Amino acid sequence: MPKTSLAVKVYSLLKKEFGDVSCPLHFTQNHELAIAVILSAQCTDERVNQVTPELFKRYPTLEAFSKADLTELETLIYSTGFYKNKAKSILGFSKQLIKNFNSELPKTIEELTTLPGIGRKTANVILNEIYKITEGIVVDTHVKRISKILTFTKETDVVKIEQDLINIFPKKYWLNISLYIIFLGRKYCKAGRPDCNNCVLQKICPGAKIK
Repeated sequence: MPKTSLAVKVYSLLKKEFGDVSCPLHFTQNHELAIAVILSAQCTDERVNQVTPELFKRYPTLEAFSKADLTELETLIYSTGFYKNKAKSILGFSKQLIKNFNSELPKTIEELTTLPGIGRKTANVILNEIYKITEGIVVDTHVKRISKILTFTKETDVVKIEQDLINIFPKKYWLNISLYIIFLGRKYCKAGRPDCNNCVLQKICPGAKIK
């Protein structure tokens, strides 16, 4: 089956399974989403959502984040892992967003990725969720792993994987395909213990192992 045809079938089945989807990270202000995504690196969304209520209460504005005490910030985000680097990124992000962009998240990947802690994945999440702009496809650990299982890519570099997915999926699918694959990874295609027998993609997945 040609990869684009497979991609369309995958999208259709995942849409039927998961319906309307939105970012699972909780936030009320735009800058809070960026901070939540920074915290989500090597950490589950569930853990981030447990940490952010107290964090956002302690620092209710972007300016408050920019003036945060580094040690206190580290303590509040400790359980998300890599807390020292994440705290520095959050401080740097907050300061530069105020200084360089008048506190408004920019609307391009190129500008967003000039901010500390904001890589291409985070920039895509921000553009998708805040502005409904699709410049690319979010590639997290689930998307990276499952894209190989589905034979959409042979690459290991996330930028190259994203480019392969962009070439395969019609642009109208870019906004939601990452979340669909992430939810697939959480429900059926779990790392090391995939539930192929019950997976909605079992009949079309090149990597399915049916018992």
